[in-house]
Amino acid sequence: MDITEVRISLRSDAKLKAFVSITFDNCFVIRGLKIIQGANGIFVAMPSRKRKDGEYQDIAHPINNETRRWMEEIILSKYQEVLAASEGTPPSSSSEDDEEGEDSETPPHAVQADKNRGR
Repeated sequence: MDITEVRISLRSDAKLKAFVSITFDNCFVIRGLKIIQGANGIFVAMPSRKRKDGEYQDIAHPINNETRRWMEEIILSKYQEVLAASEGTPPSSSSEDDEEGEDSETPPHAVQADKNRGR
């Protein structure tokens, strides 16, 4: 399985740094991943929904730590590339309703993933 595309939509929020979509093998997309600034640095949060009891539950997620680390490494690497390329361009401050950037003035950044084979 390969990650063949990573789409980054930067945000100007203090904690929410970007929304992310990833494509596997040019045929399966997962949207709604988030890059979050946490107390111990940035991390990738999987797409989730709020349950009736107020707790959040992942909609899609890796089932082992090796795959989670592999995905996070690729996503954060592409995030750093997009961040560096966008210096001077303010990120979107749109709401979560606009998580893919499709309706915002700032387009999401699509980056083809390259060295990502092996899972």
